[in-house]
Amino acid sequence: MLPWTRPRRSPRARRTLAALILTLTALVAAPTATAGAATAGVAAPSRGWNDYSCKPSAAHPRPVVLVHGTFGNSVDNWLVLAPYLVNRGYCVFSLDYGQLPGVPFFNGLGPIDASAGQLAVFVDKVLGATGAPKADLVGHSQGGMMPNYYLKFLGGAAKVNALVGIAPDNHGTTLLGLTRLLPYFPGIEDLLTMNTPGLADQIAGSAFITKLNAGGDTVPGVRYTVIATKFDQVVTPYRTQYLSGPNVRNVLLQDLCPVDLSEHVAIGTIDRIAFHEVENALDPAHATPTTCASVIG
Repeated sequence: MLPWTRPRRSPRARRTLAALILTLTALVAAPTATAGAATAGVAAPSRGWNDYSCKPSAAHPRPVVLVHGTFGNSVDNWLVLAPYLVNRGYCVFSLDYGQLPGVPFFNGLGPIDASAGQLAVFVDKVLGATGAPKADLVGHSQGGMMPNYYLKFLGGAAKVNALVGIAPDNHGTTLLGLTRLLPYFPGIEDLLTMNTPGLADQIAGSAFITKLNAGGDTVPGVRYTVIATKFDQVVTPYRTQYLSGPNVRNVLLQDLCPVDLSEHVAIGTIDRIAFHEVENALDPAHATPTTCASVIG
């Protein structure tokens, strides 16, 4: 059993959590996942995305696969970003991965190399349904890092055009950083009574992180974007999220909007300034400036 600690929430964290709750309340008509839907490599039902009849358009020729973070799932992580992209003409899909036996709803806890295998199966399913030769991947937290394993070791580079990581722990983080996520997921601490390899794999210096970054951060042929916030309290220092290599763009949210106070959870779940930058990364030929005003775009 891991030595969980319960950190005190700062005023900023409390405000962010309140904003997240208000956002989810406003989206009460949106779909919710059932625990039974969270099976390996299977997406939970949703409205507007995970539509396998969707065919990519000439304007947006690749499907977008959303990869949730630690403790997340295929719906709740994407209640804002998925409709945001669907409304802009993208075919959008999301999966559940990293399930542990006896731990429903909270995913991203299994061995990350196995999770990358689930992603590989899901991408093949999406490409088969849409007829597209390649997909774009957008991931939050672990979901922005785990696809790197798929790209490097499981043949994903031939099937992926771009990887957009929102607050990804590309070079690992500390166990304390990961436990700071617990207050945002009531009930998870009581469920985690067994080993959680997905957390251990993310610790800086772990065997997984060492293997992942050996030989360089990137692979040829894939465009990479990292979107970080300096207020990240989980992946610290935030600059460890950045990647080095060709075809890489590292973005700090506060360089785009200095008054944006989003931390690790908010940047991937409700921050429309970050989401505007996601869209720019998916369609760089038609990118528009991302500013504080992008929140109303």
